[in-house]
Amino acid sequence: MSVPRLLLAVALLVVGRPASARTLVHCGTLIDGRSASAQRDVTIVVDGQRIAAVEAGFAAPAAGDRVIDLKSCTVTPGWIDCHVHLESQQSATSALEGIQLNPGDRALQSAYYAKKTLLAGFTTVRNLGDRSNGSVALRRAIGLGMAEGPRIYTAGKSIATTGGHADPTNGRARELMGDPGPAEGVINGPDEARKAVRQRYKEGADVIKITATGGVLSQATSGMAPQFTAEELRAIVETARDYGLKVAAHAHGTEGMKRAVEAGVASIEHGTFMTDEVIALMKQRGTYFVPTISAGRFVAEMAKVDGYFTPVVQPKAAAIGPVIQATFQRAWQAGVKIAFGTDQGVAPHGENAREFIYMVEAGMPVLTAIQSATIEAARLLGAEKEIGSIEAGKFADLVAVPGDLLADIRLVLKVNFVMKGGTVYRQ
Repeated sequence: MSVPRLLLAVALLVVGRPASARTLVHCGTLIDGRSASAQRDVTIVVDGQRIAAVEAGFAAPAAGDRVIDLKSCTVTPGWIDCHVHLESQQSATSALEGIQLNPGDRALQSAYYAKKTLLAGFTTVRNLGDRSNGSVALRRAIGLGMAEGPRIYTAGKSIATTGGHADPTNGRARELMGDPGPAEGVINGPDEARKAVRQRYKEGADVIKITATGGVLSQATSGMAPQFTAEELRAIVETARDYGLKVAAHAHGTEGMKRAVEAGVASIEHGTFMTDEVIALMKQRGTYFVPTISAGRFVAEMAKVDGYFTPVVQPKAAAIGPVIQATFQRAWQAGVKIAFGTDQGVAPHGENAREFIYMVEAGMPVLTAIQSATIEAARLLGAEKEIGSIEAGKFADLVAVPGDLLADIRLVLKVNFVMKGGTVYRQ
């Protein structure tokens, strides 16, 4: 065939080829993540991984287009959980598993829990701490299509001080304790703090997680005492900022929270004994609060079961767990910025959406609760240009529930459609 005839044949093939197929999602009710009210009868046009357009009415398909009928559903952006631990799930044997399980065991567990999380409607998560850095590998596998799960923003190993909440050797026999350092996420002094942040960056972390106070589930007696000096906290935040990373601070006690906010952390996680002074400081600094009511309610309930927690953990769970929901209510009413987070891995994976119910129980309107898990969570992640709302150009992350979500928040437990990046995972 001559060159002109070959070019003509190619041109005819191109002209005769239908435009790339789109997906038209017909939504009966749409909560777009930004608007102050829901919209009715809307079409979301998905092209590849992204949203091409959002149109009023139910658009008619062109040749080759696929239509997804969600006319009887409420559609929202994919939900974002800003505090999960995909590597594990709390049980009566968790303390023993800490020394029994190998990295391979935890990797397989995390893949299983990640898929459960995605199918529950959570298309993005912030993984705030693991033992073996497996979340970095899982993030890569999901990105390559080798595993199914949400987008992961991970902290890798949390940073603690010696004996602090994230010191991995707490509770061990002396001969098994060793002397973990910055590579293991344990620091003492500003120089080691900087080294630990740089190590997390080297390992591929997206965010830095610190344990600014004691915690509930660690084998250490105090759940509230501050565990970093102001100088150590400043070194962590300044170094993280140099590398373009935000800092999330686990904190239950007041003094540890205050020091962390003053140092410039992006978020306070749990915040159990948050005072009016801390609330005012967080509003002044623009610090987000990630409440994790789910974890508080779960540990409070399990603290009543004999033998579920160790003798060190049980009194902390009983004292701290019941307080978190009331703290959330005060902080939200005072105007603190709220980003959705559950601490799943404490409570069971796949039940993340119960947090919405607890937030609404405490007085937050349904639409505001959904926004806390969409645009507000995306802002905390620094990802609001890509996710968190249903707008042209953003990733096509969508979740749907049957019926009118604004009338019944418990519908979040009945997710019947999940799309992440234009791919349908549940329908």
